[in-house]
Amino acid sequence: MIELTPAQRRAFRAQAHHLHPVVSVASNGLTPSVLKEIDHALQAHELIKVRVYGEDRLQRDTIMNTICTELAAAPVQHIGKTLVVWREKQEKEAASPAQAQARPSKAPSKAKSAKALSSNRGIASLKKKPETKKNFWFPTQVKRSDSGY
Repeated sequence: MIELTPAQRRAFRAQAHHLHPVVSVASNGLTPSVLKEIDHALQAHELIKVRVYGEDRLQRDTIMNTICTELAAAPVQHIGKTLVVWREKQEKEAASPAQAQARPSKAPSKAKSAKALSSNRGIASLKKKPETKKNFWFPTQVKRSDSGY
């Protein structure tokens, strides 16, 4: 279990204020699958809220302690039925350097933003373009001047 200083705990409480609970612990308790989901959420977000459905405060305290010891996390806050937990992101190990080089890298995008496109569109509409013959996608009727009528 990671220990936080009071200043760190205060900063994390402020950051967690606007968060919604990511994981819920229901009547089945803290199962291995719930622990796995909490682990994934901590890896993705670092700071999460866990909602515990239960009336017993001591049970919620033991759930908080179990989460923090099993997942090497730090308890930030336990208020009501909501637990706030923090853990620094763990870097994932690369499988092998040959696999990393075998994957083609994605080319950077050259697309313009919507704002740039709309501003260019507005300027382009103001500029007069030379009259050009339109190419039709469908055959047009040709007027004949040599009609015999």
